[in-house]
Amino acid sequence: MEATNYRDKISTVDQDGKRVWVYPKKPHGKFYDYRKWVSYLLLGFLFAAPHIRINGKQLLLFNILDRKFILFGKVFWPQDLWIFALALIAGIVFIILFTIIFGRLFCGWMCPQTIFMEMVFRRIEYWIEGDASHQKRLKKQPWNREKMLKKGSKYVIFWIISFLIANTFLAYIIGSKALWEIQMDPLSTHLGGFLAILIFTTVFFFVFAHLREQVCTTICPYGRLQGVLLDQNSMVVAYDYKRGEGRGKFKKGEDRSKVGKGDCIDCHQCVDVCPTGIDIRNGTQLECVNCTACIDACDHMMEAVDLKKGLIRFVSENGIKNRTPFQWTARVKSYTLLLVFLVGAVVTAVITRRDFDSTIIRMRGTTHKITKGKIQNFFELSVLNKRDETYQLELRIEGGGDARIIPINKDMTLKPESQLKSRFILELPMLKMKGSQMVFYTEVLGNGEVIERVKTKFIGPIL
Repeated sequence: MEATNYRDKISTVDQDGKRVWVYPKKPHGKFYDYRKWVSYLLLGFLFAAPHIRINGKQLLLFNILDRKFILFGKVFWPQDLWIFALALIAGIVFIILFTIIFGRLFCGWMCPQTIFMEMVFRRIEYWIEGDASHQKRLKKQPWNREKMLKKGSKYVIFWIISFLIANTFLAYIIGSKALWEIQMDPLSTHLGGFLAILIFTTVFFFVFAHLREQVCTTICPYGRLQGVLLDQNSMVVAYDYKRGEGRGKFKKGEDRSKVGKGDCIDCHQCVDVCPTGIDIRNGTQLECVNCTACIDACDHMMEAVDLKKGLIRFVSENGIKNRTPFQWTARVKSYTLLLVFLVGAVVTAVITRRDFDSTIIRMRGTTHKITKGKIQNFFELSVLNKRDETYQLELRIEGGGDARIIPINKDMTLKPESQLKSRFILELPMLKMKGSQMVFYTEVLGNGEVIERVKTKFIGPIL
């Protein structure tokens, strides 16, 4: 294949469109050790977060069914959706900025798919089946006792871990307490939920046992996104072709520069350890997740043959071609300023977010009613309490005057983190009516203190 057309197809599909199964060698080295510690911290947080509580609230909760979200102990409701929208925009800008600077580094170091695949499932596979050569040999051999034992035990463990992952994700949706109650109840009372868990477990099992790197190379859109975000100043895992070409096998005592050889000894180790099956020496490719396994493999071989390390490293195209360091271009500065502005807006929105949301609307099908020289309007009140305290509500018209409120519902107890809906009548003597419309401000009192002030439009007959 020509060096210029390696991008015509992905490395995990052959010319007949059939999948090429990837058997990466077990990586080791400095960057791999760093990745392990990052992965362990993130996995610990992922599994622990639903069980950590701040002031009695789950640390993170995304209850789509009840439209209730908790972020670091702070409750958010549908009325706070605009904050999430703002945070989502900030997140997208961050991804763009991060990719412009560091390429697909997030995929190799922080993405749950990569962490579970490479640091959990793949390591179990190495433990049971051995390194890449042993796995290939095991696949080719007939279904004897050894193969059935190794494959069977591996898939059983994969299924158990997938079941734990499915339960953990469910704890983020319905809450860890609700999940525990379901687990302790008889199975017959939660057949629907149990079926859902089995479905999610099967999905996770299929992803990590079969799809694997296909998620990164063909399903995840981020790989395609980086193609339009990267430029020649982006720091990515790259092969220094100016130093490495031409490739040639290592011969002890040979002066490589005199025979036209570069530092690449063509050992193929960078390809053998790649979890997506690419040859990084061909250049930046969408399949590369910047996992740095090739850096560790190459550095190990360079050290072994007494050549300078860093033939594969974090570097930009300009860093290779012109030996220039990373530069803060106008593009990077613009996105940085935009991100700082958006983060500031999100923080301000969270800090200034109201603990109560109140609305007053006219009851359906009503306008006004005249009785005993007084005009009455009928309203519906809705108050959302985002705090974990109970409030006894009262209503009054700001400034007093001749208007008065007559509650229709006597019970005005607003429970913690809940919504109260009630009805009331706003009454005004006809002689005090000015025009066909008047505006009043209704004060909502909770435990004697004003918690909300709502504009209320009062209508009367056309005089």
